[in-house]
Amino acid sequence: MVNGKTTCFLRDEVKLWAYKKVMKAEEVFPKIEQTIQSLDIDQISDNRKGLLNSLATYMNRKIAGNEAIALNFICTHNSRRSHLSQVWAQTLAHYVGIKNINCYSGGTEATALFPMAAETLKNMGFEIDQLSETGNPVYSIKYAPNSHPIIGFSKTFDDPFNPKANFAAIMTCSSADKGCPYVGGADGRFPITFEDPKAFDDTPQQKEKYHERSLEIATELLYVMEKALLPS
Repeated sequence: MVNGKTTCFLRDEVKLWAYKKVMKAEEVFPKIEQTIQSLDIDQISDNRKGLLNSLATYMNRKIAGNEAIALNFICTHNSRRSHLSQVWAQTLAHYVGIKNINCYSGGTEATALFPMAAETLKNMGFEIDQLSETGNPVYSIKYAPNSHPIIGFSKTFDDPFNPKANFAAIMTCSSADKGCPYVGGADGRFPITFEDPKAFDDTPQQKEKYHERSLEIATELLYVMEKALLPS
């Protein structure tokens, strides 16, 4: 005997299985594709999937209505988790074939994209070029040969570079989630927080923990992107 929640999850898993059988992946760089193919969404807990489903449902409604999708990933400093989330979200949306989507990131304050976050993405197959030599460098981040690069730099969530209305505000850290209960212009707010790899800065585990967090973010966003494409 299974309850209604479990039945719903099982039904969704069957839909995902059928979807993957017919999905034709869009081109990304080979090392990135290898990473994506290694991701195991089955390891995501049902409780976590319940949280992710709210964002997938938001995106599904936008897709069904032929509306543009804008996702703004927000943390305190816009230096680690929000950038990893932005880059993976744009990459995975492209990979599964979601059109008319743009992903952004911002903080409650601006600092700089932390070098280890950029290095982690580079080690996973992204082509990254530093475009400026300031205290807050600007990076070009490419995930596919013919894609427009993602422009990465630290900024506040309401920076002119980011959307002003009709976007989803995705809170990637608990501090920003608590400190920013209202995000002006957002038509959806989703607290999907991740542990901060900053805790391992300047330790022997730093590189491993940034890679681990990047994989966790990629896995959960792959689940979101695939589910967003499923018929309601």
